[in-house]
Amino acid sequence: MDTRLLQILVCPVCKGPLRHDREHHELICPADRLAFPIRDGVPIMLPGEARALDTVGSDHTA
Repeated sequence: MDTRLLQILVCPVCKGPLRHDREHHELICPADRLAFPIRDGVPIMLPGEARALDTVGSDHTA
């Protein structure tokens, strides 16, 4: 994913910064604990497409 694009994208829910999880092809919003998928290089920034991250245990936010 283009670094310049990542710098201007924000979470559509809280407008906070996102972190790129290259391994899982997702953009992570740590504030809302949501993971937005990246499909074919295109971030899907729809709240309905986001995956909720687990509150304990096996999420991959690190």
